[in-house]
Amino acid sequence: MADDRDPSQQTEEPTSKRLEQAREHGDIVKSPEVSAFVLLLGATVAIMMFGGSTLTKLASAMRIFLEQPDQMAVGPSDIMGIARYVAMSMGTILGPVFAVMIAAALAGHVLQSRPSFSIEKIMPDFSKLNIFAAFGRMFGMDGLLNLGKGLLKIGIVGVAVWTQIWPERNMLEGVLQQTPDDIVSDMSHLLFKVLMAALIALAVIAAADYILQRQRWLQRNRMSKQEIKEEYRQNEGDPQIKAKIRAIRQERAKKRMIAAVPGATVIITNPTHYAVALKYESGKMAAPICVAKGIDALALKIREVAKEHEVPIVENPPLARALHATVEVDEVIPQEHFKAVAQVIGYVMRLTGKIKPN
Repeated sequence: MADDRDPSQQTEEPTSKRLEQAREHGDIVKSPEVSAFVLLLGATVAIMMFGGSTLTKLASAMRIFLEQPDQMAVGPSDIMGIARYVAMSMGTILGPVFAVMIAAALAGHVLQSRPSFSIEKIMPDFSKLNIFAAFGRMFGMDGLLNLGKGLLKIGIVGVAVWTQIWPERNMLEGVLQQTPDDIVSDMSHLLFKVLMAALIALAVIAAADYILQRQRWLQRNRMSKQEIKEEYRQNEGDPQIKAKIRAIRQERAKKRMIAAVPGATVIITNPTHYAVALKYESGKMAAPICVAKGIDALALKIREVAKEHEVPIVENPPLARALHATVEVDEVIPQEHFKAVAQVIGYVMRLTGKIKPN
């Protein structure tokens, strides 16, 4: 997915979204050396778990072909029976070994990257039939790098195996003079040592190759500054659109507040800057609530609507500023302002005749 981009512009580290998109397109971290190491590890585990019993079962199953070959019928139907016997015997005996190997092969891929499916990877790519492109891949940077890794792997694993076989050269020279049981014992021991040496060597190679492949994967998916901006815009939304949405919400909230002013009990103001509309119904509300508030132009609008609907306006600059700072619309006023607000509402009710003065 990065083939059409200008490499010189890809200066930024890939985001998690870009890496997820790469996985969806089948571009994942994939090291064949890790797969080879896990597969060899699976083979070693299978040999340790089932090696002895598998050889014994194979010998027992095949003994009839060595001990009584002259008594076996060879007609067409008999041949099919023999084939079925061999297939069933091999499947039963070698099944556990194959199961471990298959599990190891799958684990080699799952350990590197979580499972993903991309139809792009299974679609035919006719550009790969181009012989010139094929030569480019073989003798290009990737081809030379793979050749170098292959030679290095052969050298490292070869040296590791040689360090285990060379000290046992005297035993190998005298193997023909040993009994079958001794040969099996010595060969099993030597095979285990060789496998462990190969595993250690492949572990080092696999770790180095995985780091290399991951770095190349990250490099492949680097982003330009413009791509970073576009992704941010997609994730967070266009700033202009967000500003318009915010303005629409503020306008709607302003209209709701203005519509609530005629039903307010009192408007507490600072003469020029603040206005807070409170509503209180005795016996129905535990405390007054704020139905509208605003500063400057909005405060002026609240006062105008209040005058139009004959809602009492009380000037109390400290209380107006305090309420505006501590209470939100449709919330009960803070407890610390109960006394001051109660005095104002009591004054308004006496003024409007809703309660009689003492």
